[in-house]
Amino acid sequence: MDNWNEIKTAACVARCGTISKAADELGVHRATINRHIDALEAQLGGKLFQRHARGFTPTELGLELLRIADATDEQFAQLKRIANRTSEELSGEFIVTSIDALANYILPMLADFRADHPQVTTHFHASNALVKLEYGEAHIAFRAGPKPQDPDNVVMPFVEIPVGLYASQKYVERYGIPKDIDDFPNHQFVGTKIDNPRAPSLKWIVDNIPRKAMAFTSNHIPINNRAVLWGNGIGFLTTIEASQNADLVEIMPPRAEWLTQSWALTHVDLHRSPKVQAFLKIMKRHLAQDA
Repeated sequence: MDNWNEIKTAACVARCGTISKAADELGVHRATINRHIDALEAQLGGKLFQRHARGFTPTELGLELLRIADATDEQFAQLKRIANRTSEELSGEFIVTSIDALANYILPMLADFRADHPQVTTHFHASNALVKLEYGEAHIAFRAGPKPQDPDNVVMPFVEIPVGLYASQKYVERYGIPKDIDDFPNHQFVGTKIDNPRAPSLKWIVDNIPRKAMAFTSNHIPINNRAVLWGNGIGFLTTIEASQNADLVEIMPPRAEWLTQSWALTHVDLHRSPKVQAFLKIMKRHLAQDA
């Protein structure tokens, strides 16, 4: 197989009959054709073609090479058919890791994935830490924030996460609703103690809400969300999460400056695998519909 390119070139010349036609079909320069044939004849120790004014006629050795090349092409075609059939009959595990905020976007996609491939069991690992994709700890990972830069991963844009400021009805009954942004220091907020958070919304709170107004902080977004629901203060929730709870009161609608870009990551070695490609096809369909 070290000489497969030369073999394909010689077989193409045998079928076409001339160097120029073979060069056009293969999309290479005529010098490349001659170089491949010369190298192959040198290694085989025999002539593959009789050269004449009208072109190239295969010798007996050349006809044998053409027979072998045709048989190999057919075997590759059969292998491709097997691979395609396998991709349609997926089984085993499909491992997904994601931050919690993206679960509502991903779960409908996984439902369609399961409907198309009922033999596959999905494992969803909720985590803020990026698992080692190169070790096969997950087939696909979803993250938010700046675009990941690891060159060993294929990085694809996922969704922009809209967030707004909300409070529970219990909080509103106790403390009322801020009149405007200038009234925020007189209210209580849920946020983070991190001085330089990555999420634009949390960074906005750090930059715009005085520390004395921070009634509740946590290093875990789902805990913050529950704190808002239980009336601990005003805080950020995604619009999807807010729409699922009728008890919430919108304090400020989503702003463009609060949007967080998210990303889907696969390792280069797994990106073309049947399971990953099958899921990405569904993911792209959902994103196109949402757009």
